[in-house]
Amino acid sequence: ENRNVYLNICVPLQKAALKGNWPTAKHLLGNEDPRSILCAGIAKGYETLLHLAAGARQTGFVEELLKLMKPEDLTLQDRNGNTAFCFAVAAGSIHIAKIMLKKNERLLTMRGGENMTPLYMAAVLAQRDMALYLYDDAKAKDNLTPEDQNALFFTCISTDLHDLALKLLEDHSGLAVARDGNYETALHVLARKPSAFASRNQGLLTRLMHSALQLVKSLWEAILKRDDSEFTDLIRKPSHLLFDAAELGNFEFLAELICSYPDLVHELDDNNRSIFHIAVLHRHANIFNLIYEIGFTKELMATFKDHDQNNMLHLAAKSPHPSRVSIVSGAALQMHRELLWFKEVEKIVQPTFREMKNSEGKTPRELFSIEHSSLLRSGELWMKNTAESCMLVATLIATIMFAAAFSVPGGNDNNKGIPIHLRETLFQVFAMSDVMALSSSSISILMFLSILTSRYAETDFLKSLPLKLMIGLSALFISIINMMVAFSTTFFLAYHDRLNWVTTVTTVLAAVPVTLFVLLQYPLLNDIFYSTYHARTITRIALTR
Repeated sequence: ENRNVYLNICVPLQKAALKGNWPTAKHLLGNEDPRSILCAGIAKGYETLLHLAAGARQTGFVEELLKLMKPEDLTLQDRNGNTAFCFAVAAGSIHIAKIMLKKNERLLTMRGGENMTPLYMAAVLAQRDMALYLYDDAKAKDNLTPEDQNALFFTCISTDLHDLALKLLEDHSGLAVARDGNYETALHVLARKPSAFASRNQGLLTRLMHSALQLVKSLWEAILKRDDSEFTDLIRKPSHLLFDAAELGNFEFLAELICSYPDLVHELDDNNRSIFHIAVLHRHANIFNLIYEIGFTKELMATFKDHDQNNMLHLAAKSPHPSRVSIVSGAALQMHRELLWFKEVEKIVQPTFREMKNSEGKTPRELFSIEHSSLLRSGELWMKNTAESCMLVATLIATIMFAAAFSVPGGNDNNKGIPIHLRETLFQVFAMSDVMALSSSSISILMFLSILTSRYAETDFLKSLPLKLMIGLSALFISIINMMVAFSTTFFLAYHDRLNWVTTVTTVLAAVPVTLFVLLQYPLLNDIFYSTYHARTITRIALTR
């Protein structure tokens, strides 16, 4: 009997609630005592009809249900202890939350599953608008215990609700030095979230980034007011937040702190490394460039050595984490970037440090060769494979265009031996495009041949090989365009009097290979151009990456 009731009443009501089908639900409720059904758990988790409708954001359905319910009915909880109001909060439906609170204000302070307040639940689920709406209610604020405030504050930071975290900090200044379950302060958590400060598009994300920076500023101002011992304890325990940020490339975070307290650049980690050494080791160009911007004597900073006697150039010689290498495509360009880093750091270290040996007896150059031997081989293989594939295409184009030069459209005049369409504009376009295609494909072949016969020394990856590859790809691109132009003009000359629509379609189709080549090869060509010309120094990398 219970199964029949579930199948005949509960299941149809569930479907109606999820779809917002009030007429069907009203019909089912009308056949039984409405109140007994409205207060009953109709799903396996003991969710009521109101729970399901609120979770499905069915505003109209909820409004009709509330007309039939008493205020105390809204306090009914499911198996996990959540009210229908908690479901509305989880779904982020502010309108449903408002009409529920209008019916029963106690819902705002009723805790749900795992003893979570509705406000905390909204923060956990990153429902920004809902969380801000609930926090603006005085009753929600007053109901928060110090433990609730602390948990809510750190949850807001974890879920990127920085604007709400900022409001909490303004209302409870002690949160600036509070610690979470891992004994970390809010600044420690933010130091490891570079994504919260990354450059974004305009609009909402820009506003969120600004609120994150404002939160860091407010937290830092509060910490700077502490005495020296507490200040040191706050930034160094359980880990040094400066080096956490430097390791992950959190430039905006570090810039905010150092700008207001420049002495931070003197901080050293347990291995006697500064944030600039960490930036070099993990290839974070923006942070490395702070060494120029803060006016600190960079030559002095470059003299620091870690416990393994590695100076800054040794760290530049070490191979970074694969995630830092793979930010550019292709092993050859990755090798180029590594050489760029080594050369840039080499400029600021003293000449004696360039030949200095570490505890393993390795100079920076020797260490670089050892650490990058695998990448060097991969770069050589990548270059050769790319050059071979492209040279094959270039050779085919050169062969075709050479033959086309002696098989002119329309043929030659039997008496004079000159092309029949010589004086026509289309023929002149054909001739020019044929010459351009043949010339550019020949240049491309020479460039790729030069790549294949290169000695593949480390220094070749700095400029020579990327430059040749860029010229070769560009010439190949030009030859493909001109080949399709030559084909289209030939087709026009041969058939324009009889098949006008065919010639038009042919011209459009001829553009397809060119477009595909651009779409498929442009990212690589762009990376090569960027690496070879635009990012010649780490300073430029910092400004563009």
